[in-house]
Amino acid sequence: MKEAEIRRLLAANLLCVFSIILTAVLPAFFWKGFTVLGTHLAWLCICSVCVSTLNIILHLILRPNLTPKRSSFVQKISRFLKCCIYFFMSCILFHAIIVLYGAPLIESVTETFLFAVLLSTFTTLQCLCILGPNIQAWIRVFSKNGAMSIWESSLQITTMGSILGAWFGAFPIPLDWDRPWQVWPISCSLGATFGYMAGLIIAPLWIHWNRKQLTYKSR
Repeated sequence: MKEAEIRRLLAANLLCVFSIILTAVLPAFFWKGFTVLGTHLAWLCICSVCVSTLNIILHLILRPNLTPKRSSFVQKISRFLKCCIYFFMSCILFHAIIVLYGAPLIESVTETFLFAVLLSTFTTLQCLCILGPNIQAWIRVFSKNGAMSIWESSLQITTMGSILGAWFGAFPIPLDWDRPWQVWPISCSLGATFGYMAGLIIAPLWIHWNRKQLTYKSR
């Protein structure tokens, strides 16, 4: 396993972490009264757009795909449209799952959907960038020992970190603490964000420490 590839992964992940930090700090210079808690829905939109844009740019620059193939313009357009459809379906699916786990069905629909968009940005968008709209590849990567590159290993860690962070973030909501950050879906979205950021930092370090045991094979 090449150390240069691990360094590329670390640099890309740190850029994503830095971009999330900027979404919480930079808008306050241009938007009076902007805070992550006070204008949470706006922050959800800004964070989702910034992380999505950066990930797409990094994907185009680094090209982490294992088998890059030349494709025609029509094929590229078709792939792009499929990715858009998959991402939208992911938002709907996450929204439904979140409601089934106890989120308000009718009230706070906007809040729930924007939280679903954030989760899709941290999980599904990563899969689309690295694996493309290929469900079989997604199933392979998230099966046991299914990763075939350090990028796919990082994808596993960041995805699980985001979902677990969102799940743990739901625990304080029903508690009678009467804190501003207990309002739906602030604690869940912050939990997902911290879980995603933790995954971005942990992934390259874990891969570096276990590089001798990780033997990726083409399948």
